[in-house]
Amino acid sequence: MRRREFLTGSLAAGAVVACRTGKSTGPVVPAARKPGMDRFSDPSLVELADLALQAAREAGATYADVRIADYRRQNIATREARVLSIRDAEDRGFGVRVIARGTWGFAASAAVDRDEVVRVARRAVEIAVANSALQREPLQLAPVPAYVDVWKTPIKTDPFDVPVAQKIDTLLAINAEALKVKGVSFVESQMAFVREHKFFASSEGSYIEQTLHRCDPGFNVTSVDRKRGSFQTRESLSDPRGMGYEYVESYPWLEEARQAGEEVVAKHTARSVEPGVRDLILHPTHLWLTIHESIGHPTELDRALGMEANFAGTSFLTPDKLGTFRVGSDLVNFTGEKTSPGGLGTCGYDDDGVKTRSWPLIEKGVFVDYQTTRDQAHLIGRKASHGTCYAQSWADVPFQRMPNVNLRPGDKPLTEEQLIADTEDAILIRGRGSYSIDHQRYNFQFGGQTFHEVKKGKIVGMLRDVAYQSRTPDFWSSCDAICDRSAYYVGGSFSDGKGEPGQVSSVSHGCSTARFRRVNILNTQRQV
Repeated sequence: MRRREFLTGSLAAGAVVACRTGKSTGPVVPAARKPGMDRFSDPSLVELADLALQAAREAGATYADVRIADYRRQNIATREARVLSIRDAEDRGFGVRVIARGTWGFAASAAVDRDEVVRVARRAVEIAVANSALQREPLQLAPVPAYVDVWKTPIKTDPFDVPVAQKIDTLLAINAEALKVKGVSFVESQMAFVREHKFFASSEGSYIEQTLHRCDPGFNVTSVDRKRGSFQTRESLSDPRGMGYEYVESYPWLEEARQAGEEVVAKHTARSVEPGVRDLILHPTHLWLTIHESIGHPTELDRALGMEANFAGTSFLTPDKLGTFRVGSDLVNFTGEKTSPGGLGTCGYDDDGVKTRSWPLIEKGVFVDYQTTRDQAHLIGRKASHGTCYAQSWADVPFQRMPNVNLRPGDKPLTEEQLIADTEDAILIRGRGSYSIDHQRYNFQFGGQTFHEVKKGKIVGMLRDVAYQSRTPDFWSSCDAICDRSAYYVGGSFSDGKGEPGQVSSVSHGCSTARFRRVNILNTQRQV
């Protein structure tokens, strides 16, 4: 039985629980005034949090935390010269998580008031006690200091302060620019924005307020050649960011819309690739997804332990390989972090109240560490969490989610132009495409948006119908060149799925252009 099944289903099984809930919490014991508390946007959040924590303690919890959160989400979609949809939603509530009898319990509510936080805290303890009948070993939490802090995504312009009409004008201008290219048939564009505000407090003394911003603008251009019976698409190479509206304002949308239009039309007459073994040069707008699937998911500890298999399966990187297994060449170094500016996973603290940081996952090609939370760290002999706990909303159970996972740039000067000039025969791939990977994240196949042939150090023409196939250790071991920071770019996923019931989170992956030797190339139109 999986741990989130413990949290959500045990009471429904009809267990009769004797739990000291008490008739009243009595007067709330206020938190001692600590430096920094005067920075909170709403002082009443401290009082509500203290009520929940006190009620949980009186009901028998040995640990408790509460997240009071509100969310604002906006999506705008257009096609050609018309608006398809505008969605703007707000959501507020709180969740209480406790440990009682060595077991997690969780309950939540959309009614944020004094009586409800007391009731929900008691309910969380009841659920924990019921779950304890199925718990084989008591939970162990890695220690964490108590923090009183306020953290915000550094932004210049709040997207929700920008008029919807202005956003629509930008999207329609993108569409119009792409449609100027002869042969372009359709253009769709969209913008999505999220503002996540949450107040976290724990029985260990932390009081943390955070405001996180994320944005996801983009477009898709389609060309239909009826004479050839050909249908081609080209998505924008932009990726979501943990930034404000300044990201939309700074990106060269019109320039890329024209380029996308020209490239999607050129795809019709591009030469279909010959399958076989070829070298690859992978641009960061493409490589980030390969990182996400082949390195990001396998280094999640719950997958490696078989505690999680939803959406992305388990992992071939089992604990017996820790510190010894070679994933890639000596050039390959991966870092996990939730601190880089603009990263989708970047925040000040995770949903365990752990201050975020950076740490190595793979060093000189060798697998050296996992992504962990407070209740996982001891399972691999670690004394501290890496701060990767997250819940998609106040109504969901926090659990281990992927941080930003980055391929470190090469430490020797090497630009993308120099890498291409140094390559005799290869395929250059830009943009994310379709992909397939097995449930241990071991065997995979990836496509892309555009494919160009490199011959004798020069880009000589466009190809189509390209995909590459490999095994994770073979692929990263074939990496023989990584560009320096001049070629570094941050891509990412706005909605990475995990869990049962499913949750989504946002995560970034930074990397520089890299070369991979002798990779198996497939022709996607010739597969049986």
